[in-house]
Amino acid sequence: MQLLNTELQSQIKAYLSPMIHPISIVLFTQDSPCETCTETKQLLKEVSELNSKITFIEKDLVEDIVDADTYGIEMTPSFVMLDHEGKYRGVKFNGIPAGHEINSFLTAILDMSGTDFGFDEETINRIKKINKPVNIKVFVTLSCPHCPGAVSSAHRLAMLNSNIEGEMIEAQTFYALSEKYQVSGVPKIVINEKHELLGNQPIEAFLNTLEKL
Repeated sequence: MQLLNTELQSQIKAYLSPMIHPISIVLFTQDSPCETCTETKQLLKEVSELNSKITFIEKDLVEDIVDADTYGIEMTPSFVMLDHEGKYRGVKFNGIPAGHEINSFLTAILDMSGTDFGFDEETINRIKKINKPVNIKVFVTLSCPHCPGAVSSAHRLAMLNSNIEGEMIEAQTFYALSEKYQVSGVPKIVINEKHELLGNQPIEAFLNTLEKL
């Protein structure tokens, strides 16, 4: 069953047409328990078929444990994006990027392919100066219109600095994690397990927190 109708397919095709370099999407699934593995695989496959610069790869969390460890994958469905050199740049999604999150998914594809984020030089310099390991978790729900912006900011920070990893976490699929981090509103941003931001914060708010770590 197709998830994307003809109209959506042509919209996505047009949106992805500025892609510069090829990218790869590596999805990790497992037989069970995995609530949305089938739908996630279907969505990623359908999107990847809309542009020849996208390669879709599926791996098994158990059988491909070495690859899973390389990318820090511990739950399914989760996927990472690799640049044209096959390099992991800290861009990770945990859960299906459906609903509003298709926006952060498509943005990440364009960004990873080498299109310009539109950041000014001062912002880029601030990002590149971060010299400590940083993990940014962005908890989202698929019905949240403000969440994709926060996810894209986390991913762009990661793409510009190899010390940073940005991950989307779909709050309902990974309910135990949402409870652990006391997610009551989204987007909820958790930096290095202890610093928290709520809402679609501007990139400056992320940087102000990262510079204090």
